[in-house]
Amino acid sequence: MEMDEMQEGCWIPKSLQKDYHFEYTECDSSGSRWRVAIPNSAVDCSGLPDPVRGKECTFSCASGEYLEMKNQVCSKCGEGTYSLGSGIKFDEWDELPAGFSNVATFMDTVVGPSDSRPEGCNNSSWVPRGNYIESNRDDCTVSLIYAVHLKKSGYVFFEYQYVDNNIFFEFFIQNDQCQEMDTTADKWVKLTDNGEWGSHSVMLKSGTNILYWRTTGILMGSKAVKPVLVKNITIEGVAYTSECFPCKPGTFSDKPGSFICQVCPRNTYSEKGAKECIRCDEDSQFSEEGSSECMERPPCTSKDYFQIHTPCDEEGKTQIMYKWIEPKICREDLTDAIRLPPSGEKKDCPPCNPGFYNNGSSSCHPCPPGTFSDGTKECRSCPAGTEPALGFEYKWWNVLPGNMKTSCFNVGNSKCDGMNGWEVAGDHIQSGAGGSDNDYLILNLHIPGFKPPTSMTGAMGSELGRITFVFETLCSADCVLYFMVDINRKSTNVVESWGGTKEKQAYTHVIFKNATFTFTWAFQRTNQGQDNRRFINDMVKIYSITATNAVDGVASSCRACALGSEQSGSSCVPCPPGHYIEKETNQCMECPPDTYLSIHQVYGKEACIPCGPGSRSTQDHSVCYSDCFFYHEKENQSLHYDFSNLSSVGSLMNGPSFTSKGTKYFHFFNISLCGHEGKKLAVCTNNITDFTVKEMVAGSDDYTNLVGAFVCQSTIIPSESKGFRAALSSQSIILADTFLGVTVETTLQNINIKEDMFPVSPSQIPDVHFFYKSSTTTTSCVNGRSTAVKMRCNPAKPGAGAISVPSKCPAGTCDGCTFYFLWESVEACPLCTEHDFHEIEGACKRGFQETLYVWNEPKWCIKGISLPEKKLSTCETVDFWLKVGAGVGAFTAVLLVALTCYFWKKNQKLEYKYSKLVMTTNSKECELPAADSCAIMEGEDNEEEVVYSNKQSLLGKLKSLATKEKEDHFESVQLKSSRSPNI
Repeated sequence: MEMDEMQEGCWIPKSLQKDYHFEYTECDSSGSRWRVAIPNSAVDCSGLPDPVRGKECTFSCASGEYLEMKNQVCSKCGEGTYSLGSGIKFDEWDELPAGFSNVATFMDTVVGPSDSRPEGCNNSSWVPRGNYIESNRDDCTVSLIYAVHLKKSGYVFFEYQYVDNNIFFEFFIQNDQCQEMDTTADKWVKLTDNGEWGSHSVMLKSGTNILYWRTTGILMGSKAVKPVLVKNITIEGVAYTSECFPCKPGTFSDKPGSFICQVCPRNTYSEKGAKECIRCDEDSQFSEEGSSECMERPPCTSKDYFQIHTPCDEEGKTQIMYKWIEPKICREDLTDAIRLPPSGEKKDCPPCNPGFYNNGSSSCHPCPPGTFSDGTKECRSCPAGTEPALGFEYKWWNVLPGNMKTSCFNVGNSKCDGMNGWEVAGDHIQSGAGGSDNDYLILNLHIPGFKPPTSMTGAMGSELGRITFVFETLCSADCVLYFMVDINRKSTNVVESWGGTKEKQAYTHVIFKNATFTFTWAFQRTNQGQDNRRFINDMVKIYSITATNAVDGVASSCRACALGSEQSGSSCVPCPPGHYIEKETNQCMECPPDTYLSIHQVYGKEACIPCGPGSRSTQDHSVCYSDCFFYHEKENQSLHYDFSNLSSVGSLMNGPSFTSKGTKYFHFFNISLCGHEGKKLAVCTNNITDFTVKEMVAGSDDYTNLVGAFVCQSTIIPSESKGFRAALSSQSIILADTFLGVTVETTLQNINIKEDMFPVSPSQIPDVHFFYKSSTTTTSCVNGRSTAVKMRCNPAKPGAGAISVPSKCPAGTCDGCTFYFLWESVEACPLCTEHDFHEIEGACKRGFQETLYVWNEPKWCIKGISLPEKKLSTCETVDFWLKVGAGVGAFTAVLLVALTCYFWKKNQKLEYKYSKLVMTTNSKECELPAADSCAIMEGEDNEEEVVYSNKQSLLGKLKSLATKEKEDHFESVQLKSSRSPNI
């Protein structure tokens, strides 16, 4: 509707009068005002009506009425128009309505020379799309601004679609001094489900209110972002409207006093301000719901029909049939038009899905509780000692299962609600035709809960079940398949998405919580605004969907169960957590220490899986964890590590990085090295929603904006970047939620750690590696993500130390699947042992000696054993030993002199005796002695016998010398003579 600029809170339309129109003056201090006549042209005119007192400033008309200024009374709107009374509404977006403006901004901080700066944002804006307005798709900051002056408090309401967190979407309000209102504290708008419209409402204060819808794209990859869509902006609280709004094209109002216009049904149309809708010529024309004109029906083509498999008849037969896409818009009677192909031959129906049986009828029915079937045989009871393995396995698609439904949704109000979004096709289910290429084709699966089998009571935080589906996409445009999960019907969150053509593959989602789940598959051929069917052949096919441990599931087989000690032979009893079923006796047996029980089987001891090196299992054997202690043998030396002081969450802010248009962002990592007995303590949040962290923690399983893990990552946009006044956290992802083990080796369980990712440690102490993995897979990481944290002893980094990523991979990963972290700290050093110190002996002083103990340098250990106290021992000084040595030397000298004298004296005595004897024999009378003969005569001995009398020992001789005996002492020596005895 055309109107002049707003003045003093009044929306003044272009008057139908030729010369003047009425307006109100500003309200005075008493709350009153005047009605005055204003010329419609610049030409002076006379005879204008005199001013009269106007309605009070707080006056307003009811819904469906307007203020007739001439008489200043509220009158009902006529047919073909509507009024909100004290409000205005914007629901036409063929062009930007009057009063709205677009403002695009450059980045705040430009890095590098001017010739290397990224291109600007001059071409970025909000774009009108008919029924809604669409935000920018690039990484510029674009604001949609509207100013309104209210005479009394009111509110603003709008509908929106916001599905991609690569765009930050904020709505806030400023006053005429450009100060933000207190009412916009929670300015971040919540994400919506794919194909759903959300609503947002904020209270407005009286006075001037400047409304901002601001979006900023964060493009950190090649994937195109989904824009934000806004429609039906309503503002309540304006003083009055002086004329009713005409109904927009495609709508009508057939009664006076309407506050809303009705939508024209299909195959009708209306122009602006219509009182009724005009019917199209149905033979040659058609129109969608809410159309402003009729269109000619084109000739039918192969894109206007699809094939289905009919339900099984009483004979167990099915056939392919062809149906026109509804609503049918083509003509068969035109030249070159094709007709509907004939139905195919009847064939045998495929078997029922596992857990179902047709029981001789034309439809499949679920097996009764306690029975099972593979889909081809009758339902049978499980044997004694077994229980049914409950779940769902859909692999035959002749009819849509009872717990599934399909629908169609279009963001531009091109209705496709009556259409089936998906169609069964025998061995698969595929996306349907829809009303146009940008429809969301939706398939839902509802499961009221998950629980493990009777023999597997499980433990808190352990896996309860999983859903697996096999699919492929065939696309020629920018199609996307979304897989979404809703928990307890609170909010639907996208778990994974696939764009473009994808080969046949399987995807698995693990369930950890027993709650009501709705799984949704949404397929969109293109997100470009269009209402045609150019890409009708683009589709997604799902071949099978399997859900394990579903509460209301059916059984395709039976599994062994545990029997009680007093069982009747057929009853199963639940095993305690961490117990497996012993094969021979079917009794519950506890898993060995440091093993955890597999969720997929409990039969046999092999169900207990050993924990990784350096890890242990929880008391209930549900998961493995590290107690932050690690032991390693190295070169006959034991190394003990204690990482408990690093068990609290460590953080790393890495960056900055920049998008193509210069938006600064950081990668923020939280690492919980050991957790707390299997509990994951690292938390990453998404703060661009209106949930507080406290609220998110209370129900963190229900929201994807808070994740708990051993390692998680968020994208941080710093404050004042792109005009943000607070740092933003978004795109939180789990890098590791399962602990694998601790080792000094570089590989563990197929996780390959490249040696060149980090430099070699300068010390001889080995680095310790903590290994983790993620239980969920992604399109690019088919085996899930894995993380390695290398702990390095560095005495130069006290306390929590420092965490870093490889210089080759500044985002912590080079392939997006394996992440590397280096954590250096003195707390990563081994515990001290007796090999880490040595002793130093001090000097002997005053009979005492000290022994000191000091650490070896450099010191590479902490805690452990302490240095022994210094040792004090008795000792002898140097002076004492000198005296002892002198005494011993003197005694030795005296002894040598005494021995010399003794042997010299003895020799003198022998010589004297010999000479005396010779003289005695020579003194006889002139007799000459007979000549001595040297020869030995017959009968003589060859030696002379010497006889000693009074023989003394050597000690006695020394004693004799010492006492200096004076009397002569002679020895008697008997000599044998050669003389005759007669002489």
